[in-house]
Order: sequence, then structure tokens, then C-alpha cells
Amino acid sequence: MTRTIEVGKKVPAFSLMLDDGSKSTAATRAGQIIIIYFYPRDDTPGCTKEAIAFTDNLAKFKRAGAMIIGVSRDSVEKHLKFKAKHKLKVALGADEDGVVCEKFGVWVEKKNYGKTYMGIERSTFLIDEKGVVREIWRKVKVNGHADEVLAAVKAL
Repeated sequence: MTRTIEVGKKVPAFSLMLDDGSKSTAATRAGQIIIIYFYPRDDTPGCTKEAIAFTDNLAKFKRAGAMIIGVSRDSVEKHLKFKAKHKLKVALGADEDGVVCEKFGVWVEKKNYGKTYMGIERSTFLIDEKGVVREIWRKVKVNGHADEVLAAVKAL
């Protein structure tokens, strides 16, 4: 798949059901700085560590004027269990049909122990108040990532 997301371009239209039952779209988030981070699956070690890091820094992101949405293909129900188990405070979006993952170019072929399969590439997108993509991180390494994203938000 060709990645259509580029720094300096408008974010594509998207619609996600959030864990609080609300719907989030590019239009409803206009005027806000948004961090959208994509992760493979709820309640796996790396994904849990990443969600906790964003949760631990949530107040700093809010002070900087940014909101965070974590996205996987898990259901809202699974997101709610994940949040409760780990006391997560970030919003989680359910992309069960994979449409948003496709639009952001994060649904990719992966290899693990000699097996090839499709999955979510751990990626983060920083979108400014005008809906323009300002930064993209692909193949994210979890350690220190939330701090790196926060520094980028503060630099806007």
C-alpha cells in the first residue's frame, strides 16, 4: 500500500469510535493538536508500556494543548478492559474494520519468527490545529517515545 500521509499535508478524513462511546473525526478535532498513535494490540507488553507512558505524561500533553488517541483494531469493549486493568487515561479508538489503519498506511506486512502476516506498524502522527501532519514516527521503539512526542508538541 502506498502511504498517503506526509508531513506538511492535511490529515485524511477519519472516523473512530472512542472508548467513551463518542465518535472522533478529523472535523471534530479541528482546532486541537492531536497525537494519534497506532499500536498492534491491547494488553501486550509493548502496547501496555506505550499506553502507560502516554498516560503518565497526559497532564503535560494537555498543558501543551494536545490530546492523545491510541488506535488499534481491538473493539471498544476490549479497550475498556485494557484501560481498567492498567488505569489508562488516554482515549482509545477502535478501528475494527481497519479503514483508519489503511488511510494512515500503518496496516503493513510484518515478519516474526519466519512467518509473514499483516499487522499494525507501531506509528505516531502529530497533527496541528489546522489538521496538518507535523511529524510522523514509524516503527516506534517504546522507550522514551512519549517524551520525544511531547518535545515535538512543545516545539510547535
